[in-house]
Amino acid sequence: MAYSLTGKRVWVAGHRGMVGSALVRRLERENPAEILTVTRQQVNLIDQAATARWIGQEKPDAVFIPAAKVGGIYANDTYPAEFLYENLMIASNIIHAAHDAGVEKLLFLGSSCIYPKFADQPIEEDSLLTGPLEPTNEWYAIAKIAGIKLCQAYRKQYGDDFISAMPTNLYGPGDNYHPQNSHVIPALIRKAHEAKLAGAASMEIWGTGTPRREFLHADDCADALVHLMQVHSAPEHVNVGSGEDLPIEELARIIMDVVGFKGELTKDETKPDGTPRKLMSADRIRALGWKPSISLRQGLEHAYACFQQEQAAA
Repeated sequence: MAYSLTGKRVWVAGHRGMVGSALVRRLERENPAEILTVTRQQVNLIDQAATARWIGQEKPDAVFIPAAKVGGIYANDTYPAEFLYENLMIASNIIHAAHDAGVEKLLFLGSSCIYPKFADQPIEEDSLLTGPLEPTNEWYAIAKIAGIKLCQAYRKQYGDDFISAMPTNLYGPGDNYHPQNSHVIPALIRKAHEAKLAGAASMEIWGTGTPRREFLHADDCADALVHLMQVHSAPEHVNVGSGEDLPIEELARIIMDVVGFKGELTKDETKPDGTPRKLMSADRIRALGWKPSISLRQGLEHAYACFQQEQAAA
């Protein structure tokens, strides 16, 4: 049965993040729901008592959980304790408190890094826990797997309508452009932009440039999550992606073109590549009636325009 968000109190946990802010935009645009938000200064989601108290007081009908500590290869490899502990606490605190408060429906947001490093491509949902994880981000992946299993456990034991979605690599407005802790697209946008401003002769990428990755604009992701909240109710998680991938080197060259940097592209092959390929199967979400609407080129142009606005404001 379809779940309507109309007239519901909908909490977007982590509404200031890239996915959270995209969800708020999406819900404001088309769904006459009451959107609940809370900042980290008001409620630290790592604090179990504070999280339970806030959910108990506000009593949301539906909950989206994009809230997480996120980062790229460098950040994951440098801060393993923080990535494991904080993401475990965020997931467990919200999911348990949502159960206690009688939340009607909850969607937990995972990550494509939950899948085995050498999973068959494209990666189907059933590949979960069939092989070893990518070592550079296993801490984050384990926390996200625990969140998926918590949703399944509360559904099995209590009948809670808690579901999970697994987005591919995301980018868009509100992304993190930190020079060391960001993901690949914002890192490359910043590199290309700074190289253009400096009149540099070249721009460097990590690794060989051969790993293939799939990308999805945050606004497309938000649209998919709202769609899943409305039509999906099952223990199995659902991949959310574009169904297409490309090599990192090709991605870097597209970004250089979008930014307008005319220099050479070089590679530091002493740096790790990470997983050789990560393309998720989109069959399940297509069968549920959703597909993306923003092309990679269009999305990158939008992301760069937003980055320039942020730089100008700063």
